[in-house]
Amino acid sequence: MKSFKTHMLNLIIPLFVFGAIGGSLTCIVVSFYKIAVSHVISLSGKAYSFLGTNMKFMPVVLLLVLPVCVFLSLIYKKLPTLKGGGIPTSVSALRGIISIKWFVNLVGVFFLSLVSFFIGVPLGNEGPSVQMGTAVGKGVASASFKKHRAWERYSMTGGACAGFSAATGSTISAITFAIEEAHQRTSPMIVCVCSVSVIFAGITGEIFSRFFNLPLSLFESYDFITLSLKDIWIPVVLGISVGLFASVFLTLYRYISTFFNKTLEKIPLFIKIFAVFTVTLFLGIYFENCVSTGHHFMLSLFKGGVGIIPLLVILVLRSLLMLCANTNGITGGIFVPLLVLGATVSAIFGEITMAFGLVTGDYFSLVIALGICACIAAMMKMPITAVVFAVEVLGCHKNVLYVIIVCAVSYFISEIFSVQSINDTVVEERIKALSSHSECKTVDTFVTVEEGSFAVGKQIRDIFWPPNLLVLSVSHSQNSTQIRDVGKGLCHGDVLHIRVTTHNWDETQKEVSAIVENIK
Repeated sequence: MKSFKTHMLNLIIPLFVFGAIGGSLTCIVVSFYKIAVSHVISLSGKAYSFLGTNMKFMPVVLLLVLPVCVFLSLIYKKLPTLKGGGIPTSVSALRGIISIKWFVNLVGVFFLSLVSFFIGVPLGNEGPSVQMGTAVGKGVASASFKKHRAWERYSMTGGACAGFSAATGSTISAITFAIEEAHQRTSPMIVCVCSVSVIFAGITGEIFSRFFNLPLSLFESYDFITLSLKDIWIPVVLGISVGLFASVFLTLYRYISTFFNKTLEKIPLFIKIFAVFTVTLFLGIYFENCVSTGHHFMLSLFKGGVGIIPLLVILVLRSLLMLCANTNGITGGIFVPLLVLGATVSAIFGEITMAFGLVTGDYFSLVIALGICACIAAMMKMPITAVVFAVEVLGCHKNVLYVIIVCAVSYFISEIFSVQSINDTVVEERIKALSSHSECKTVDTFVTVEEGSFAVGKQIRDIFWPPNLLVLSVSHSQNSTQIRDVGKGLCHGDVLHIRVTTHNWDETQKEVSAIVENIK
C-alpha cells in the first residue's frame, strides 16, 4: 500500500498535473500569440503596399528602424536567451545546458518576435511558440513546492511539445520531436509527460479554434496521387536533391556565422541588425515572396505555376536573408522558413521533371510534400519526426514507403557531408561560450538515494541528470533490508557512483540533491 501511494505521489500525479497544466496554459498562450502574429503580418503587408507606392518615405522608415535596432541589440546583450530561433534555446534549456527566466523569456520572445514579423524578416512563429511553451513549463514547475524542482525539466519538455503541437497542428510529431531532437533519447517518462501535455494542448486548441476561428494545422487537406513502384526514382532523386541543398545550406550557415561573429566582430550588433532590416525592407517591396514567414508562399507552391528562374531567385535570397537574420540573433523561428526552402527546392525539381516530360502535373503537389519531409530529415536531422509529420500533418498515409525513402536518402546525403543541424550548431556554440567564460572541473563522488526522494522507483534512464553526468555504478546499501527489484527502478538506500564534468559545481550539486534527497 505504501509502495502504491509512493508511486502515485512520486510519479503518476506529478506527470499528469505538470503535463495537463503546462499543456493547457501553453496552448492558450500560443493561441493568443498566433492571433497577434496574424494581425501584425497583415499590418506589415499593408505597410509594404503603402511603401511600394510611396518610396519617398523610405528614408523616414529607415530612421525609425534604427532606434529599434539599437533597442534590440541592448536587449540581446542583457538577455541573450531571447536571441535567435526559439527551438535551439529551448533544446539547450531542456538538456540543462542553459537556464532561462520563465517570465522574462515568455514575455520577451512574444513581443520581440512580433517586431521581426512586422519588419518582414523571413522567420517563423513556431520557434517562439516552442520557447514560450518551455517557459510556461518552467513557470508551472517553479510555482509548485520546492520538493518538485527535479520535475522542472520534465514540465519544460511537456510545455515545449505543447508549443510545437499548437504551432504546427501536430501531436505525435511533437512527442517524437522531444525524443529525437530535444533530448535525443527516449524513456517512458518523457513519452508520458509529452503525451499528457499535447493531449491537453489539443483539447484547448480545439476549443480556441471554435471561438477565434484559428487554423489548427500548417497545411490544408490534400488528396495526393498514390505512387507505384515504378515511381520509386522520384523520392530517391528528390531526396538526393534536398540532401545536397541541405548540406550546402548548413555549410553556408557556418561560414556566415563566422563572418558576422568573427570577421565583423568589432562592428556593433545594432548595425548588423539594421543592415538585415534594410535589406528585408527593399526585398519586401520588390520580391515579396522573399520575406515574412513564407507560409502562404509555401501553400501556393502546391498548386505550381511558378517558373524555375523565379524559384531559384527566391531560394537564394530567402536562404541568405534567413541565415543572416538567425546568425545575428533576430528573434524568430526557423522551422517553417526551412520548410519553405524544402518546398522551393521540390518545386524546382517538379518544374524540371515536368519540363522533360518525366512526370505529369498530378504528381506536383506530392513532390512538394515529399520535399518538405526530406527537408525536416536533412536540415534538422529528425528523420523519424519527418515521417510522422508527413503522415500526421501532410496526409501522406498512402505513400508511407516513399516518404520513408525520401527522408532516409536526404538524411544519408547530409550525413555523408557531415553537416550538423542548425539547432545542434547553436547548442554547440552555447557550450563553447559557456566553456570560455568559466573553468571546467570533474567531480567523482557517491550519493545516496533517500526515502521519498524523486529518484525512488525511477530507472536511471528516466531521470534528467545534469549535463555530462555519468552514473558509473549502483550499489545497494548494506544497512537496508529491502529486497531489490531491478524492474522497479532505484530504491531508497541505493548508493550511486557518479562522475560529472561541470562549470558550476554548486548548481550541479543542487540539481543532484533535488533528485536523490527527500526535500521537504
